[in-house]
Amino acid sequence: MDKAAFVALASVMEQAKVRASLTNSMANATTIGFKESFEAATSAIKVEGVGTPRFVPSLVMQDVIKLDPGSVIETGRGLDIAMNDYTVLGIQAADGTIGFTRRGDLRVNGSGLIENMAGQVVLGEGGTITAPEGQLLSVAPDGRIFATSPTEPNVPPAEVGQLLLRDASEITLVRREDGLFTPANDKGEDFDSGPLPASVRGGALEGSNVSVIDSMVKLMDFTRQFELQIKMIKEIQSIDKSGSSLMKNAG
Repeated sequence: MDKAAFVALASVMEQAKVRASLTNSMANATTIGFKESFEAATSAIKVEGVGTPRFVPSLVMQDVIKLDPGSVIETGRGLDIAMNDYTVLGIQAADGTIGFTRRGDLRVNGSGLIENMAGQVVLGEGGTITAPEGQLLSVAPDGRIFATSPTEPNVPPAEVGQLLLRDASEITLVRREDGLFTPANDKGEDFDSGPLPASVRGGALEGSNVSVIDSMVKLMDFTRQFELQIKMIKEIQSIDKSGSSLMKNAG
């Protein structure tokens, strides 16, 4: 009975993680650039000892990002960008490491640095990007940022920086605790861009790729499974009590 109860309880704990992921996705259904994820075991442990070294599976769960595209919203705003294909944008995380995102609602903060609407500072190829004061900014498809003087519209735009864009088509990205993406094997580090051109679409934003209907159906399904597991644990407890009572009577 102890083994049956342990298995049922382990199942409940695992389902709790899935429900947490589903509710998080539903809560971010309207968040710009949000990406769904799934948990996967992706590593193995090398066991040393007498005889031939061997690798054994290790159930290290990682929140793998699904870079399926979301709906594109046209805004016409110069600093709004929607990332094409599997392009991700580099962000300076609060701990000083590099994270990545698909969120492209950019702005200039009080210090003159370019950040997104979540307050995360955007990185360029040479570090953070400082915008010239009083200039109108726009982003080219290749990620270059140009500044135009509103008082001198005939003067050609000046390039002020290059966004840190990477193609993630051939790399596994996982979610960090701060919500940013990071390579599964080199967390907090930059990575080599893939074979697809990293590009953006100016004057537009990408919405979330969460399907609210699918998430609701999955959540209802897991709720039913949770109720069944709880009933099983209670039934095991009842059978165990009955068995203990019979043993006392027999004694």
